Amino acid sequence: MTNATPTRRKGVGFRSERGPVLAAVMLSTALVALDSTIISTAVPSVVHDLGGFSEFPWLFSIYLLTQAVTVPLYGKFADVFGRRPVMFFGIALFLLGSVLCGVAWNMMTLIIFRAVQGIGAGAVQPMSMTIVGDLYTVRERARVQGYVASVWGAAAVLGPTLGGVFSQYLSWRWIFFVNLPVGAIAVWMLVTHFHEKVMRRSHRIDFVGSVTLTAGCSLLIVDLLQGGVSWAWMSAPSVLIAAAGSTMFVVFVVVERRAAEPVVPMWVFSRRTLSGGSLAALGVGALLIGLGSYVPTYVQGVLGTGALVAGFTLAPLNIGWPLAATFSGRLYLRIGFRDTALIGSGVLIVGAILFALLPLQAHVWEVAGAAFAVGAGLGLTSSPSLVAVQSVVTWDRRGVVTGTYMFCRSLGSAIGAGLFGAIANATLADRFNHPPAVLAGRLPHGVEATSVVLGNHARVEPSVAEFVRVALYDAAHGVFLALVVVAALVLAALLVMPRRTAPLTFDSSPVADSAPMQLAEAPDPGRST
Repeated sequence: MTNATPTRRKGVGFRSERGPVLAAVMLSTALVALDSTIISTAVPSVVHDLGGFSEFPWLFSIYLLTQAVTVPLYGKFADVFGRRPVMFFGIALFLLGSVLCGVAWNMMTLIIFRAVQGIGAGAVQPMSMTIVGDLYTVRERARVQGYVASVWGAAAVLGPTLGGVFSQYLSWRWIFFVNLPVGAIAVWMLVTHFHEKVMRRSHRIDFVGSVTLTAGCSLLIVDLLQGGVSWAWMSAPSVLIAAAGSTMFVVFVVVERRAAEPVVPMWVFSRRTLSGGSLAALGVGALLIGLGSYVPTYVQGVLGTGALVAGFTLAPLNIGWPLAATFSGRLYLRIGFRDTALIGSGVLIVGAILFALLPLQAHVWEVAGAAFAVGAGLGLTSSPSLVAVQSVVTWDRRGVVTGTYMFCRSLGSAIGAGLFGAIANATLADRFNHPPAVLAGRLPHGVEATSVVLGNHARVEPSVAEFVRVALYDAAHGVFLALVVVAALVLAALLVMPRRTAPLTFDSSPVADSAPMQLAEAPDPGRST
């Protein structure tokens, strides 16, 4: 059992004894943050270079899927072996995947190499959050979470700038190579400043649970992305794949209930604070991938801007997030975790509605305003829910609950990428299969026709380009409408959480991690302590 915890010392800033570790965590977080903001703006350039518009959602889905299914394993490993070795392994694998992505020669190889990157990212992000939870108290985290969230704000400015410059003036491949110096500095900082003592005991890794979870997620996402494109929705392949994926999830639950040390222990979902936070994380992940995938495509393909402008249009989302996350720390200390998150979900719904109301001839500043509103809502929603989940368990279980929370967010993004990709592909396929009579026979085949407005379309007839532009708008509008529904579901999930939370108490006797905890959500009238 892991008993030792990092010593808590006075001081929260970078000049304190914990400051260098916090800086190293922020650099590690920058790896994932920079990658997500850069690739979102480069999608049109990648599609124009490699082709495969109908396949591009896989660039997000496979990355998020491999990240999601490995997060619970990493959370378990972190509680067994410590945070440090898990973080080093994740950074190394992430950098390897980045190099491979940079040399990909077609869409399929890029998708495969993104999977490698995702396996590494599955360790980096949750370990960063777990280390912060280890080093700082709940009150201190109100300030520290703002520091960590500011990384996303910096990436929101630097990422789109680099992504736009690389895509427009150099090559989209540099969006992956830029990870190498950032990763090298992060490793050096962790080696020199982050040390921990871990008392180990023998453990059994739940490989069966990991395999069934991966199989279930993969099958359902394949069905979402290929349904309506490679086969009809109610055809035999679609029904069989969906049934097989659902069966894998049922088997996964059965396996986890019986496993000595499950990869996702069922007690994580047995209390309202934990289950409500995890359900909200699913919706947050779906919202992030929906906007990150289709806002740059909408701005560049429908509004006709360049890659650089398209990137800056999405940047306000990642600026609003850290600003709101910093403010949320002060707010949840006053009114509680759930009430703060509920305010955030209201702002989130407003932002999603603004996206759904965008017209065909929208101004870029209107898109940026909607993105800022969504970012502010996410900052007020995700930070309080994460701190609430971490604050109700002890150190030796914090890796598991943080990993589960991040798993749910990544799983939501993976499923969201598949769902939104299905909506967009189905809309485009319908438009291109039923063009106006005057354009019959003059359109490129299938969904790939979108490349005429995502690349250099000077040689394309104006009437053809306009038809494709309107079709792409219809596809993006369908995705934005779906985001409104997801935002409403986040609000519903947060209502599951109790208004006031108190630490969960454990049976003092040594028990296996799979054993049910002796928990009690105390009727303490104090707020979120």
